[in-house]
Amino acid sequence: MRYRLKEGPAQAAARAGFSAATGYRIEQDRRLPSQKKAPRERRRADPLAAIFDAEIVPLLQSAPGIRPVAVLDEMLRRHPDLSRNVRRTLERRIRGWRALHGKERDVVFRQVHEPGRLGLSDFTEMDSLGVTVAGVALEHRLYHFRLACSGFEHAHVILGGESYVALAEGLQNALWALGGAPREHRSDSLSAAFRNLEREVRDDLTTRYEALCVHYGMQPTRNNRGIAHENGSIESPHGHLKSAVRDALLLRGSNDFAELAAYRRFIDEIVGRINARNGKRIEAERALLQPLPAQRTSDYEETRVYVSSTGGFVLRKVFYTVPSRLIGHRLRVRLYDDRLELFLGSTTMMTLQRGRPGANGKHGHVINYRHIIHALRRKPMALLNLVYRDQVFPREAYRLTFERLCEQLPERAACKTMVELLSLAHERNCEAQLAQALQQCLDDGQLPDLGALDSRFAPKPAAVPQVHVRLASLRDYEALLDLATGVAA
Repeated sequence: MRYRLKEGPAQAAARAGFSAATGYRIEQDRRLPSQKKAPRERRRADPLAAIFDAEIVPLLQSAPGIRPVAVLDEMLRRHPDLSRNVRRTLERRIRGWRALHGKERDVVFRQVHEPGRLGLSDFTEMDSLGVTVAGVALEHRLYHFRLACSGFEHAHVILGGESYVALAEGLQNALWALGGAPREHRSDSLSAAFRNLEREVRDDLTTRYEALCVHYGMQPTRNNRGIAHENGSIESPHGHLKSAVRDALLLRGSNDFAELAAYRRFIDEIVGRINARNGKRIEAERALLQPLPAQRTSDYEETRVYVSSTGGFVLRKVFYTVPSRLIGHRLRVRLYDDRLELFLGSTTMMTLQRGRPGANGKHGHVINYRHIIHALRRKPMALLNLVYRDQVFPREAYRLTFERLCEQLPERAACKTMVELLSLAHERNCEAQLAQALQQCLDDGQLPDLGALDSRFAPKPAAVPQVHVRLASLRDYEALLDLATGVAA
């Protein structure tokens, strides 16, 4: 067409590289080939023509949120002769109608994040990854902290639910690892922590959370309840972090960890690699953070418990054993996410692993057989119907051994033998080695021999030091007395 401005149709066609006939044809009709195609017409009758405007549109107007598949089911109920194959056509029609006549939708506004201003916290479930510790499924979630600007992340394994204790511990760990605090901290209102709580308890949690933010000079904010995209700077990284953990588990070749500490180190390594990729941005933002206070604030709940005659106490529907000498005392308990710290007055007594009640609402048990073994030796038959009998056994081999003893011995003899085995593990400090010996007996189909095991785990005579005490002569003491008398004179 550019050549045609100065030359005739034949010459312009020759310069463009096609025939004169094509040039004359274009001269007669200058439309593009795509413009000459006739519009595609319907090849079959519209199956929704009779019902879309008359029935489907009123339904969409009265129930704006209804799903297309629900509309299809309703139309099939009203018109049995209608084919289910019209589902895609119906979905396309509804989508087009909503684009023209539907209600206004929410709009996401992308934000400019100022360095050092905003940090976000949230929790994410991790049960779907199938992580186990010593072969036992680990029900847990991750506390996740992130700086909106530089992308610094911190994750902490939480064994319980969303709570103030979990938030306080995870947030403070993140801030001290970061080396500073942002000016604003945003959460999702701790909706799970506040659920089913009385108003006074909710107000107390709110007050403690605000005090935590004041301690670090942060302004507490929260997104609107149920509007996840307002927390988008942390919600989206949840998925990326879980994918990174899933990939790392696949590369590791196993989802099982020997202990909880090993799994926590595993998570720290993954988050560390993520932060290393954003190292320059994190260092730039770190210079604009607020300085940390001189020390951390409390990240626990404190309560008091009474040690009953059962040799323990109940806290949050979990029974814990303690040494029997504490029966009758009131203890001060600091309740963390994964542990309990016990105090008698201001004296630190011990630290216990925190337990959780059962999923069906039954009480949980955290039992240390060393606390009760001396009493069981006096009452061995108490083991038979003990409420927390299975929790008394420190390892699986002990429980299986007791089942074998009950099958092949009278109840009294079985209980007495099992108690003596537990006592041997306690007194000789050979719990793991004795468990291996018991497992070997189980594999061989034999009952444990108390006498042989006692001799096997007895201290070796060569290992016991021989102490020779040389007594001083009494004349030396008389000389000292004479010297003291002379000095006095």
